[in-house]
Amino acid sequence: MRKRQPAREARPRTRRPRLPRTRAGRRRLTQAVMAVCVLALLPATWLYVAAGDRLRTAADAPRTEVAVVFGAGLWDGEPSPYLAHRLDAAARLYREGRIKVVLVTGDNSREDYDEPDAMRAYLVRHGVPAARIVTDYAGFDTWDSCVRAKKIFGVDRAVLVSQGFHIRRAVALCEAAGIDSYGVGVEEGHNATWYYGGTREMFAAGKAVLDAVFRPDPRFLGPKEPGVARALAGAAAGTGTG
Repeated sequence: MRKRQPAREARPRTRRPRLPRTRAGRRRLTQAVMAVCVLALLPATWLYVAAGDRLRTAADAPRTEVAVVFGAGLWDGEPSPYLAHRLDAAARLYREGRIKVVLVTGDNSREDYDEPDAMRAYLVRHGVPAARIVTDYAGFDTWDSCVRAKKIFGVDRAVLVSQGFHIRRAVALCEAAGIDSYGVGVEEGHNATWYYGGTREMFAAGKAVLDAVFRPDPRFLGPKEPGVARALAGAAAGTGTG
């Protein structure tokens, strides 16, 4: 007698998605795909339109009282290379007399991580007087930094300093927060960090639109602070420049 072969387990069939068979169905599918693509691109398009002609270089930035520098991470307690480049641009603006005060805004949500003070120390080492630097310890994201610059520090007009892939979003959000803004985009080599930043901006654009439309309060608002007004008064009096 022949031995029976063990029955093979039937493999579940994977159903492949079927494309519409009719011309009308294919047309509706194409229109749906196009609509999704358009909706995905709308936030980024808004950023480009909102920033408009507000982008400058460090060499031709308009003369104004305040520059806002956004945090970009620390490495072993020191500004990351990208953040250092932002601070270098702000120091140049100060040395050339294009700004009077630098507002550094970043994350200090825990005791062992203090972006603003690290930024402040870096600027002092590069020739910006401590009396001309104001620290915002609750700049947890771009929208929070812009709103706090306006509502807490009383900034009405500013030059914003960030990398090129981020500067349009910064300008658009600070404009939405009520600050007359110009952006200085720091150029960087196209390395892995640059590509990561550019990709991140595609997703951050959607949140930026929601922030501009609904205008939520920052994670931490707090009382008004006179730091910027005091620093400007010192600049006008010529004090605290040593």
